[in-house]
Amino acid sequence: MNAQRGATGLTVGELMTYDPILVRDDEPLHHAAMLLEQHRIHGLPVVDEAGALVGVVSQTDMVRARTTEQLWAGWRGLKVRHLMSSPALTVAADATVADAAQRMEANHVHRLVVVGPDGASPVGILSTSDIVRAMVSEVGPAVEEVGR
Repeated sequence: MNAQRGATGLTVGELMTYDPILVRDDEPLHHAAMLLEQHRIHGLPVVDEAGALVGVVSQTDMVRARTTEQLWAGWRGLKVRHLMSSPALTVAADATVADAAQRMEANHVHRLVVVGPDGASPVGILSTSDIVRAMVSEVGPAVEEVGR
């Protein structure tokens, strides 16, 4: 990372995770849960049959289903579309990380789906972990000295 710019001057494209794991909206919900667990991730962009972004499903959504009696009772029959958050909050790869972080904070979310030029195709994910990692890279040595 360019120390002159710092984490807030970076673009989303410089920090995001490329080629996100996707799930279709018509997949069984348990399939999305298995993908989250298998890949040790916290959220999945949801696409329709044409590959257009239609929402996001997260671990938090799964926990909500477990704690809601009606949802839990119908778990086996639920599809991803029944539990996903829609519309997905998106960001362009050329947006600044500072702008993306402000959007996350304002909407109380932990990730934004990065979309391609068409505004509908997911090309990446920017998570709060990505932003924190950049912050640590920027100020890491100074923080270590403060703790001594």
